[in-house]
Amino acid sequence: MSKAPEGINEANVTAWMVDHVPGVSTPLTFTLIAGGRSNLTFRVEDAMGRAWALRRPPLHHVLPTAHDMSREYRLMHSLGPAGIPVPVTVGLCSDEAVNERPFYVMEFVEGHILRSATEADAAFDQAPRRAVGDHMAATLASLHDVDPDAVGLGDLGRHEGYIERQLKRWRGQYEQMQVEGVDHGGLVERVNDELARRIPKQQRTSVVHGDYRMDNVVLADDGSVRAILDWEICTLGDPLADVGLLMVYWADPTDSMAVLGLSPTTAPGFSTRAEVLDRYASVSDLDLSEVGYYAAFGYWKLGCILQGVYARYVAGAGAGDQGSVESFPAQIGRLFEMAAESLESVR
Repeated sequence: MSKAPEGINEANVTAWMVDHVPGVSTPLTFTLIAGGRSNLTFRVEDAMGRAWALRRPPLHHVLPTAHDMSREYRLMHSLGPAGIPVPVTVGLCSDEAVNERPFYVMEFVEGHILRSATEADAAFDQAPRRAVGDHMAATLASLHDVDPDAVGLGDLGRHEGYIERQLKRWRGQYEQMQVEGVDHGGLVERVNDELARRIPKQQRTSVVHGDYRMDNVVLADDGSVRAILDWEICTLGDPLADVGLLMVYWADPTDSMAVLGLSPTTAPGFSTRAEVLDRYASVSDLDLSEVGYYAAFGYWKLGCILQGVYARYVAGAGAGDQGSVESFPAQIGRLFEMAAESLESVR
């Protein structure tokens, strides 16, 4: 039997699953799922071939307010009954004696998770590619329509001042995650100040995913959304922040930089960024006239997030997923430049 990957106490987690997952058949096999660059996700398969997903925090360099497993678990447990596509939750372990850190287990949702145009080409013909944008936009609008109080999430976070709090949070985390030899020449701070000066009025308080993009959803063969994943930074706030970030990630083929490499949406057949925005507008009553501001905020926030990812990898928190991060400083710098350019374009 192969050794369990770093981050899994095989004996303890197996015992916990036997106690909490009906009908689980040992021995269990644990596999780190590549692509996670923050919380770690493992596929757990039992002797009968049934599979689950296990989520736990990174191994090192964890900020005190980040990587809250009980929060992620609570969100999915609450949103599923409201009709939002999320994995079915199985159990939460808060006892750190079991696996060093809290973790939770959920169903393993089969489907397509696309991280590149090459994967999109392999997974879909052009007809379902066209459908993906419509489905993702409509699913996001459905999430934003959920009444947080009605699903027991009214206390998840403060209802007002979302962008202001986010600017303070991510600037603070950026400052805590400095890496020797990496300097963006004050651009982070200058863009932060300009974003803070121009915050639009928040139209509604919604459940905000915070990182809604194609590789955080599981897609069915017809392009529909089977599950939204990675609720790590979800809170209550301004729904247009999600829309702006989706615009950041939804690269058109003509874009000078597809975020984080070759975006899946640069493959032939996908809706354009403008068409995805139109689809969201068709099923939402929100005013989208300031979406350019929210895209600028999205570029800036993404740069701050990736700075944290890069710092954790430098500190050795990848748990065996040692994908190349050498290009991260340049990518992070470009994201801050794009935030500044986006702000300039919507003056």
